[in-house]
Amino acid sequence: MIPSIKSLNPEAVRNLTGFFFDIDDTFTTRGKILPAAFEALWKLKSAGIKVVPITGRPAGWCDHISRMWPVDGVVGENGAFYFWMDEREKRLKKRFLDPEEMRTEKRKQLDEIRNEILKTVPGTAVASDQAYREADLAIDYCEDVPPLEERDVERICRIFERHGAKCKVSSVHVNGWFGSYDKLSMTKAFTGERWGIDLDSKKERFCFCGDSPNDEPMFRYFPLTFGVRNVLSFANRMTWLPAFVAENEGSEGFAEIVETLIQQR
Repeated sequence: MIPSIKSLNPEAVRNLTGFFFDIDDTFTTRGKILPAAFEALWKLKSAGIKVVPITGRPAGWCDHISRMWPVDGVVGENGAFYFWMDEREKRLKKRFLDPEEMRTEKRKQLDEIRNEILKTVPGTAVASDQAYREADLAIDYCEDVPPLEERDVERICRIFERHGAKCKVSSVHVNGWFGSYDKLSMTKAFTGERWGIDLDSKKERFCFCGDSPNDEPMFRYFPLTFGVRNVLSFANRMTWLPAFVAENEGSEGFAEIVETLIQQR
C-alpha cells in the first residue's frame, strides 16, 4: 500500500524549491481543470515554489500553458522540448531536443506506424491534439474513443516498439517517438539550462506529482513523489509508484497535495 499524503513528514518539504507535475488526470478531472487545482498553482507561486508541468501534451498546448498559466516553464511531448516565457524580453522561448530537419524525418517514420496501428487495432484513432504536435505520435485509446481493452493498448505498444520507437502509456493516449529522451531527461536539461541547477545533486529539493505509467521515470528518480488517487488504477502495470497518494482523484487530489505541502512547509 502507498502511504497517504496525510502521513507526510514536514521535514521532507521544509526546503522544497520546485514542484513538477503531470497534467492529464493529475491536474484535471475528466478533462477539466477544477478551480481548486488552478488556485493551487497560484498558492505554490505565492509560497516561492517553482512550478513546471511535465506533460505528454503537444507543443500547441504548451505554447498556451507557458503564456497563460502561473508556471516557470513546461516540458512537453514526454520530453521532446521545453518552453518558457522570458519575462525580461516578454516573449515565449522554445528549446527542442532535435533540430527541425530531424523532427521532419522522424515524422515520416511515425506516419508509417500510425497507418499500421489504425489498420490493425480496431477502435483506435489518432489523438485529437495530433495536429499541434512537433515530435511524437499520440494514439487515442480512451479520450475521444470508447475505451479499448488493455490487450489492445499492449498491441499498440508492441507496434511502436517493433519499429524501434519508444512509447509510453498515459491516462488517455499511447505516445510514441524516436529518441532516447523522456520526461525526466528533459526535466534535468530544463533545470540545468534555465536555473543552473544540477538536478542529480539537488533532487531532494524538488518533488513530482503524477497519475500514470508514463510518469514512472519521475516516480523512480525523485525521493519525494505524489500520486492522485487514480494512480492506483494503473498500479498493476507499474514498477515504480509514488511515495504518497492523495485521498482524492484528479484536480481535487492535486489541490489536496498542494495544500498539504504548504501547510507542512
